Amino acid sequence: MANIKSQKKRVLTNEKAHQRNVAVKSGLKTSIRATRQAIAEGDKEAATAAYQVAAQKLDKAAGRGVIHRNQAANRKSGLAVAINAL
Repeated sequence: MANIKSQKKRVLTNEKAHQRNVAVKSGLKTSIRATRQAIAEGDKEAATAAYQVAAQKLDKAAGRGVIHRNQAANRKSGLAVAINAL
């Protein structure tokens, strides 16, 4: 670990941010998985409901800088195309 006081604080802050980002990404994966499962089952209503949750989580993650906004847009687009194909 660093000897400089400000760097010690920075290490702790980075770890907190890392833990927060990991939690957000985990929630994203869970909601996207639920949407894809509903699509695989052919249940359009459940898929649409799950998509609403996933889209909100993607937008929130992109807004906080956890993922890039283009990645969020691409994931939302892919899910929407799959739902519309049902």
